[in-house]
Amino acid sequence: MRVDKFLWCVRYYKTRSLATTACKKGHVRINNEVAKPSREVYPQDTIEVRKNQINYKFTVNDIPANRVGAKLVDIYRTDKTPKEQFEGQELLKYAKDYYRKKGTGRPTKKDRRDIDDYTDEPFENDI
Repeated sequence: MRVDKFLWCVRYYKTRSLATTACKKGHVRINNEVAKPSREVYPQDTIEVRKNQINYKFTVNDIPANRVGAKLVDIYRTDKTPKEQFEGQELLKYAKDYYRKKGTGRPTKKDRRDIDDYTDEPFENDI
């Protein structure tokens, strides 16, 4: 089975065209070699997929006949992704929240009017 079809069958990508694009960009490696979309996958192959800044690593157990349900995916692959990959994703999520909180962008019209009222107050010398 082709690697792009396999990745679609075991639900790493939502569509087969997304899997093909990932292969063309070099995000998929089979046995530590960059794989083209048409590369054949066999049982006991080790596949590495870079998706959403996480390097997934798994071993092929069997080849499915067609796309399988999410509960049946583990029959066809053995996940070997290190836990550190997912911890790095959690840290990245916190880093994004630190720099910009939701709603703290450009001031609203009301905020701008409040700022103008604050800065336009007369000083004691102006009276």
